[in-house]
Amino acid sequence: MGTVTSDGTTIDAGRPSIARVYDYLLGGKDNYAVDREVGDVFKRDLPGSVAIAFANRSALTRAIAEIATTTDVTQFVDLGSGLPTADNVHQVAQRHVPESRVVYVDIDPQVLVHGRALLEENDRTRVIAADVRDPDAVYHHPDTRALIDFDRPVAVVFSAILHHVNDEEDPGGIVRYWIDRVPSGSYFFVSHFRSGDNPETAEAEAVLQQTFGRGRWRTDEEIARLLDGLEILDPGVVPAPLWRPATVDTPWSDGAKRELTVWEHLIAAGLARKR
Repeated sequence: MGTVTSDGTTIDAGRPSIARVYDYLLGGKDNYAVDREVGDVFKRDLPGSVAIAFANRSALTRAIAEIATTTDVTQFVDLGSGLPTADNVHQVAQRHVPESRVVYVDIDPQVLVHGRALLEENDRTRVIAADVRDPDAVYHHPDTRALIDFDRPVAVVFSAILHHVNDEEDPGGIVRYWIDRVPSGSYFFVSHFRSGDNPETAEAEAVLQQTFGRGRWRTDEEIARLLDGLEILDPGVVPAPLWRPATVDTPWSDGAKRELTVWEHLIAAGLARKR
């Protein structure tokens, strides 16, 4: 069962999509019954797990704002970007630095359709169809090369994507590819499912593996090793709500002064710099 869009893209509404399930958990509308069925497993059987999605989104928003306001970096490559939602990377970056350029990368057809529609009139953004596990295709894509100058520092964003890369697919090798191809002064943001060695971790991991055949929770040490060769900035790799928490209330504010739930401990975030 598939829907063909005006540009010829086929969207399979009969199979769940990681991007659409995530959209559903964040309260979005760009999802189908099959995605809501998976999302409802989290909502019903793993109450509180939706907090993972919100904690991740909030940390991403803060990281992009941090890069845009405290560094000279104005180029962003968002790998596995997912469906557009509130405060996308280009919206946050361009709010602070209007000339910021952003390339979004995803393989999900619906992400591509919605992203291109959203960005149709924004000449400083591109949405390209490529698999994160094939970084060469991303790096050499004509739209990437047209927008990103790899002789200048770049911010490479791995927001909630590397945990969908299984060990045998070498997530560390994917990160190293980009480390080797960007200059000193570049930044890397990573958020990742964080192993809590508890029943909640095991149950959530099982749902993703059974549904998508992927979804790997990793320890803080394993996540930090993905950033080998980079300077991990304060406060390090920590639960996402504790990564430079918001000081004022925002739509994504974390309330970091309160006790975190067990679920909020299951997503980590970190920002690193290439010296």
